[in-house]
Amino acid sequence: MKASAGSNLRILWVKAGKLLPLDTGGKIRSYNILRHLARRDEVTLLSYYGGKRDPDYEAEISRELPGTQTIATSALDGDAVAQSVDYLWRVWQSAPFAVTKFTDRGVQQALGARLGSGEFDVAVCDFLSASLNFPSPSATPVVLFQHNVETALWRRMASTEANPLKRLVYWVEAVKMARYEQHTLRRFRHVIAVSEHDRGEMLAVAPGCDIAVVPTGVDTQKYSAAPPATANPPRIVFTGSMDWEPNLDAVAYFCKDIFPRVHSEFPAAIFQIVGRNPHPSVKQLASESIQVTGTVPSVADYLRDATVVIVPLRVGGGTRLKIFEAMAMGKAVVSTSIGAEGLEVQGGRDLILADDSAAFAEAILLLVRNEGRRRNYERAATKLAAQYDWANVVDRFAGVLLKASQSASSGRRLAGISVQS
Repeated sequence: MKASAGSNLRILWVKAGKLLPLDTGGKIRSYNILRHLARRDEVTLLSYYGGKRDPDYEAEISRELPGTQTIATSALDGDAVAQSVDYLWRVWQSAPFAVTKFTDRGVQQALGARLGSGEFDVAVCDFLSASLNFPSPSATPVVLFQHNVETALWRRMASTEANPLKRLVYWVEAVKMARYEQHTLRRFRHVIAVSEHDRGEMLAVAPGCDIAVVPTGVDTQKYSAAPPATANPPRIVFTGSMDWEPNLDAVAYFCKDIFPRVHSEFPAAIFQIVGRNPHPSVKQLASESIQVTGTVPSVADYLRDATVVIVPLRVGGGTRLKIFEAMAMGKAVVSTSIGAEGLEVQGGRDLILADDSAAFAEAILLLVRNEGRRRNYERAATKLAAQYDWANVVDRFAGVLLKASQSASSGRRLAGISVQS
């Protein structure tokens, strides 16, 4: 990605796994930051992924982000049985599987060469998953972009998992992740968190780290305010990747403990589960009043018609792009505290927070029954989301990269003075 006139940074961005399609919150966040950074700086994306070489993906990512370098690694991709065998092979390693499965010797060699060449001012390690590929120490300063506090995410998944075998695996991963995340936060001199909440959790385990906060953003052009939806029949919408454990737990919890209360008062109410790769357990939820869409051309089309958007997450980390997307479209949102964790929102003004099933159902019923209250939340949501357009967010991200580059340059100058004296 060539820089525009006046660019001042040469950035190498390293991402494990394919960046496209934009079907997860992490991908959406990374893509939008990359897209905006490329308008001001010279950015090179190193996108490495497991499995056989995918010419279609490589052509598409090069069109979206010109200058991208791709590497197809030997890692397994998409085969659940093979990945289970791979997990058993790696279970004795000290680093968590969520990191080791994205570690590759070819990527390590490519990074070692490029970071040692002086061709970049700063590099970005996107997610913890790519971190073992980076040399230590690195001649080029590296910023770790932490979309989640991974330890907290794995602990929550373990605490809510009903399957005993999966629960054991999650606890093993949580223990490994706690050690690895603490070590890695200290290893990288510069870290970006997506919320003050996440920054506090990271500093609790790794005091003294240089951790900046860059909030989540939203594409306010793609997700523009829609006309107010009617409540006849009520249309309740959840969006998210439906092969991700926290989302599976969220929709199961909603369908079992919350939606029946809403449905009993509004029998025509429809609940739409909108997201890619629905797990078999999600498909089994489908009924006359519950729709499971699978992959859709545009999530915005479903949000546009929603009466209420829900985020009943009980597990998770980072921040939820889905909340800002719904808010940007002028939708009233009901969320758990975990669902809205890390977002600069105020319960009772921007959205409704409800942490038990009865309160969650009552919040939905209030918004369906009371058009005036619903309109108040819709207006507040639109106003708040407008402040978080990606163009504004990227200014803060670029500032962290510039600081990291400048501190490295200053350190090199001081080292030169010391040698000469």
